[in-house]
Amino acid sequence: MTGEVRKLIEKAKVLIEALPYLRTFANKTFVIKYGGQAMVSDELKKSVMMDIILLKYIGINPIVVHGGGAEVTQMLNRLGKEAVFANGLRVTDKETMEVVEMVLTGKVNKEIVSLINSHGGKAVGLSGKDSNLLVAQKRPPEPISGSNEVVDLGYVGDIVEVNPDVIHTLSAQGYIPVISSIAVGVNGESLNINADHVAGELAAALSAEKLILLTDVEGIFADADDPTSLISTLPKAQALEMIENGRINKGMIPKVQACLTALEHGVTRTHIIDGRLPHSLLLEIFTDHGIGTMVTT
Repeated sequence: MTGEVRKLIEKAKVLIEALPYLRTFANKTFVIKYGGQAMVSDELKKSVMMDIILLKYIGINPIVVHGGGAEVTQMLNRLGKEAVFANGLRVTDKETMEVVEMVLTGKVNKEIVSLINSHGGKAVGLSGKDSNLLVAQKRPPEPISGSNEVVDLGYVGDIVEVNPDVIHTLSAQGYIPVISSIAVGVNGESLNINADHVAGELAAALSAEKLILLTDVEGIFADADDPTSLISTLPKAQALEMIENGRINKGMIPKVQACLTALEHGVTRTHIIDGRLPHSLLLEIFTDHGIGTMVTT
């Protein structure tokens, strides 16, 4: 047996290993939050897009939700405006809201759509304002985690209604919906919604099989300073305790909150995985050993 034949056999074994998952996940919906380093590196961008296209071709319905915080911050810096965050969320005044909408919906969203289409997929870009997909209300001032201070986040919203008909229509016609995290307020105003929260709410409204959040770390660690303390399975009670005592903090807070929202509404599995790892989506979905942290009830 030649070395080339052995390689082909190994490829066949990989496909056979994936077979039970292909059978289980056929016609199911996965909500994928795309962000972090996976949006910066050209190589990782291509890797993620190819994974998403593959999911669509094998009968899974991927729904992509994206952020773009780094690009928003870059644009704000170019305009001489400082980016301010509290509880992992961007403090958004009116001028910042205009920049957020311009960058996320006008630039980042269309770049993702173009990438998917250029690699053989069929993507359609949406914001939460399209067809009233995401209706929100302004978030009231809230205490800063770990302190007694209170912050007004400005044009930051909490989703109060999801109208997913447009997503169902697009998915049924073979398209991959790509959604920016802008919602419409009760008075028609634009509201900035954390993309992790959007992903969690959409997963709940769509009765998704999985919610998968791509991030810039391997997952959640029991000790942030100990790289060997990765938590593979994180129950809800432990997650809430870790947020309360500050062991889950900053940008990881909305990710865990999104997982808990999805789980409370019947989503089967929620995952926080390392988007810096090439083909991390496929490794999580189609191999016997998952990666990252799975948040559970």
